[in-house]
Formats: sequence, structure tokens, C-alpha cells
Amino acid sequence: MKLGASLIIGGALFALAIFVGLFAPWLAHTDPVMDANLINAEEPPSWTWWFGTDAQGRDIYSRVVHGARISLTVGIVSQLVNSVIGVTLGLTAGYWGGWWDDFVNGLTNLMLAIPSLIFALAIMAVLGPGLTSLLIALGLTNWSFTCRIARASTLSLKSQGYVQAARVLGYGDLRIMITQLLPNMLGPIIVIGTLGMGGAVLAEAALSFLGLGIRPPYPSWGSMLSEARDQITTAPWLSIFPGLAIFLTVLGLNLLGDGLRDILDPQSRSRRT
Repeated sequence: MKLGASLIIGGALFALAIFVGLFAPWLAHTDPVMDANLINAEEPPSWTWWFGTDAQGRDIYSRVVHGARISLTVGIVSQLVNSVIGVTLGLTAGYWGGWWDDFVNGLTNLMLAIPSLIFALAIMAVLGPGLTSLLIALGLTNWSFTCRIARASTLSLKSQGYVQAARVLGYGDLRIMITQLLPNMLGPIIVIGTLGMGGAVLAEAALSFLGLGIRPPYPSWGSMLSEARDQITTAPWLSIFPGLAIFLTVLGLNLLGDGLRDILDPQSRSRRT
């Protein structure tokens, strides 16, 4: 793929998902929850019903459009929480070292040893289903990779001349970390954050599919797939369109992350060519 193609295609897909999520009330044809009519149950895709209808006669297109809001909210918010936790722990561990570094390293290794989805399932089992519980679960389970990158970047940057000059000028530790170290590690943090959003969208879909995510009848791509699993042969459109929405959103985020990596880290591009 030519240079820039990943960024353009990924950015376009992600921008489309953002647009759909922001303007869902105007793009949807009907209310995704209240407008149910059994007379129109399981209608195939047509000019009237673009994506068909489900077993309750609800418009699949409208539910997919509104589901974008939930998936993007979970992806963006949970990854922001992950980034804040990971950067804070990694930056302070790499800068201060000592017992704090040992503690953060041990905690990170523990988190990496536990499958993130299993950990999220355990948290959701305690907190119960719902959007808030989902944000907490995913926000607390995927910060370890960001922490590793932030720590490694800090270890390589803290011995640079501009950091030593800041110490001579009387900068405190907190000021050095925020003004001197953090701006110089934002590149890889942005890349892993973009890729992490795609993982969060998949995790939300998986948890909702298992009944631990967004509660019905509110539209979630994962819960829509769960509801459609018994009709996958008789009414395949029930699962095709929410599955396609997940695929395109995650693909866009992965391509966007790959394109950003080429721009922010030219060495990675040269290693692949």
C-alpha cells in the first residue's frame, strides 16, 4: 500500500463513523427503540427498509446508526482512561525509578499475564451490565502497553541535554515530566491509542454479545449480533449489517494508526520497505 493510503482510507472510515455517531438522530429513519411493529417483523432489505427489520419490526438501519454512538463512546472514552493511567504510571516509573519503578513493572507484568477480556468480564460481572460499567471495565484493563511505551520513552529521554538543562534552571520533577518529557513521547502514545480504540470497539461488541454490555433494547452492534444469532440462516441481514459496521470501524482505526505511525515514526516505515 502506498505511503499515505493507510492514513487516508483509515481517516475517511473513522471520520465517517464519527459523522454517523454525531448525527445519528437526523440520519436514522425511525426511533431505534420505540418504533417497533410486529407487522414489519424480519422484513428483508428494500427501498423502504434499507437494512431490513428485526424480529420486533425495528429498523436495522436506524439501530446500526445509533449503535455507532455507543461503540465510538466506549472506544474513545475507555482509551482516554487507558492512556491517562498508562502514561502516568510509565512516565513516573521511568523518571523516578527505584521501588516505584519495580512496583509499576510488577503491576504491568501482572496485567499483561491476565487476558484483558477475561479481566473485563470479571469487572462487568461485579458491576453489572450498562454503559458506565463497560467504560470502567475497559478503561482499567488495557493500559499496560501504553505504560510500557511511556516508561521506555522516559528512560531514553531523561538523560537528554534539554532535560539536564531544565534541572539546572530549577525545574521540578513534575514540571520536567509535563513540559520536557511528555511532549516528546506523544507520537507513539497517539499511535497505540488509535489502535487501542479499535480493540475497545471489539471488546464492547464481545461483552455486549455475551449480555454484559449495553442492555437491550438500546442498540449496540454486539447486542444486535447476539439477538441475530438464532436467525443467521433465515434472516442473515440481522447480523450482516452490524457485523459490517464493526469491521469497517475497526479497520479504519487500524489503518489510521498504521498511517500515523508512518508519519510520526519514519524509521518504522523504512524498516518495512
